[in-house]
Amino acid sequence: MRNIKIVIERHEDGYVGYPLGFTRGAIVGQGETYAAALKDTEGAIELFIEQYGKERFFEHLEEGSPTLDAYIAEASIAV
Repeated sequence: MRNIKIVIERHEDGYVGYPLGFTRGAIVGQGETYAAALKDTEGAIELFIEQYGKERFFEHLEEGSPTLDAYIAEASIAV
């Protein structure tokens, strides 16, 4: 078993999740709650692995270089 970092975003109409660092294509889950989006994203990852294989999934996950930490920052930009 391997841990995968998943980003969960909250929007007005619900939550969206995706694996951090997936470089080609898209794997996306969604739900009305954080937990539902996380579960749906995990299911989407499992479906990708079932369809294409775990080797291909991890090849597409930052080309084999795992994310150690992830940060979200807010910046003020003068325009």
